[in-house]
Amino acid sequence: MKLFLTSAGLVPETTAVFLKLLDKKPEETRMCLISTASFDHYPEGNAPYIKEGKNRLSELGFKNITDVDLRKENGESLKEKLENFDVVFVGGGNTFYLMKYARESGFDKALGSFLDRGGIYVGVSAGSIIIGKDISSAGWSPDWDENAVGLKDLRGIGLVDFIIVPHYITEYEVIIKENKNKVSYPIFAITDFQAISVESGKVKFVGPGEFRKF
Repeated sequence: MKLFLTSAGLVPETTAVFLKLLDKKPEETRMCLISTASFDHYPEGNAPYIKEGKNRLSELGFKNITDVDLRKENGESLKEKLENFDVVFVGGGNTFYLMKYARESGFDKALGSFLDRGGIYVGVSAGSIIIGKDISSAGWSPDWDENAVGLKDLRGIGLVDFIIVPHYITEYEVIIKENKNKVSYPIFAITDFQAISVESGKVKFVGPGEFRKF
């Protein structure tokens, strides 16, 4: 299983480590881009951070990129589509919105088969949070994600035994410490210049600065 979990995508500080996970050159890699999390506020799919992410992928040489909207998929369609990709790249946005459709579409289950055959998962912000055991941390601050879809089941996909808090800045430490006893898993907080690489069960912290575990 290969996971590359980020706050802000493939930033210069972490890109080299991600590229080493690939079995092919970027231009030969088939990538699935899932922007569903952004549709909560940008229903037309024109979120500026998604556009920036696509530009960054293009700069790195990724040419074969296919957009997939989980709102329009089901378990069978996803299983068939994911067989055609080497990388699944899940962008940021609203974590609760993304988890709702990851579950309803069957993506949470189809992803396991994709990873078992050697596929790579890249998460950005919300796309990283849903991989953990619990997504409730996304709503710990009023300035973070709103559970506007009324999601009751706040379990994540559970591919890792920890929770990620992305976009970490010093002010977040108080918020995390006030809420950490609400969950029973370790919390890893990463800045926009850091990432967490998981390969064959081994967790590696990538990028500059201190890595914070709560």
